[in-house]
Amino acid sequence: MTKPTNSPSPWTYISTLYFAQGVPNTIVTAVAPLLYKRLAISNEQITFWISFLRLPWVLKMFWAPFIDTNSTKRTWILTTQFAMFACLALAALSLQLPNFFPISLAIFAIAAFVSATCDIATDGFYMLALSNEQQAFFVGFRSLFFRFAVLFGSGFLLFLAGTLEKSLNNIQGAWTITLGFAAILFILLSIYHRLILPKPPSDIPNTSAKNETVPFWTVIKSYFQKEKIGAILAFILLYRLGEAMFVTLAPLFLVDTIEAGGLGLSTDTVGIVNGTFGVISLIVGGILGGITITRYGLKKCLLPMALAMNLPNLFYVYMAYTRPPLALIYLLVSLEQFGYGLGFTGFTVYLLYICQGQYKTSHYAISTGFMALGLLLPGAISGAIQKQMGYPLFFIFGLLLTLPGIISIFFIPLEEK
Repeated sequence: MTKPTNSPSPWTYISTLYFAQGVPNTIVTAVAPLLYKRLAISNEQITFWISFLRLPWVLKMFWAPFIDTNSTKRTWILTTQFAMFACLALAALSLQLPNFFPISLAIFAIAAFVSATCDIATDGFYMLALSNEQQAFFVGFRSLFFRFAVLFGSGFLLFLAGTLEKSLNNIQGAWTITLGFAAILFILLSIYHRLILPKPPSDIPNTSAKNETVPFWTVIKSYFQKEKIGAILAFILLYRLGEAMFVTLAPLFLVDTIEAGGLGLSTDTVGIVNGTFGVISLIVGGILGGITITRYGLKKCLLPMALAMNLPNLFYVYMAYTRPPLALIYLLVSLEQFGYGLGFTGFTVYLLYICQGQYKTSHYAISTGFMALGLLLPGAISGAIQKQMGYPLFFIFGLLLTLPGIISIFFIPLEEK
């Protein structure tokens, strides 16, 4: 694919496109749980509903053909970013209502669907607007700015909300302003992209796809005909089983009161601990993981990386029993996120390893769907389990649930290529 000579440089829009892709995901899955916790919603309800808000990212492959055959990717990007502005603005206003919880949840569900749709359009636009050489060059750059979006959401937005909570002495008002700030960001991004995004000649509705029989069941069948598919699916579903217990509850543990078994940290402190030091450690772990796999090969690295991802969950057991000083919390959360970066990199590379051949893109989408399912279902009940056990025993239970995923590594097909 040849990029038009007079089109804007990718440097002017790739960073903002993938930053805009990462922010809504972070707000819905990482910021919203802490928002609801600060507004006195129970852990049980938070984990259940937030888990199901992940569904659009699991199922987005099913409406991707509609995006491909109707309008241009550029139009979808601009439309969904404006829609995201509307969703965040409405979510901000809904917090002032007496029945804010169900209303804001419904808005976040729409936001998740809009965000997943924007993901489809953005990834498609990336392949149409850039030449093959540019796509290879900018792949690391786009991932970096997606991570910056995570840093912005779980770091800056939490810090802003926590600071406003203290200065205004009004939790709902603080979060209304915070979500309003995020909404303003999206209207600015939408305006900027309307002005700067190129119009690639190839960015046209794929009308031929409407008239072709998409081999959907052929793709599905070929996926389930892979060698040792049972072991592969068990690995995908179980590798992050322990994480499914920790992913939503760990931040809630940081802010929960000491009387309830938590650490009693303020919202802005969690923004620094989890969203800044934690995300930076996650990025470093991911980069180091990629370098290590390139040097030593996935077969040698996968088990050590799985251990690096799961053993640091012991830190939460320790913190639940001892309630250490803040400086040590910074260190332990950073180490845990560093290990997670290593382990998740190994997992991602294995998904790429098994998704080869004619339908590799679709197979990868199916694999990530199963991965998300492995997070969604256990995560939905994690709050109820924590309520019955309390934080210390819950974290021990979550640690034990990492064992099936580690054991499954010994049964998957994996040969160096």
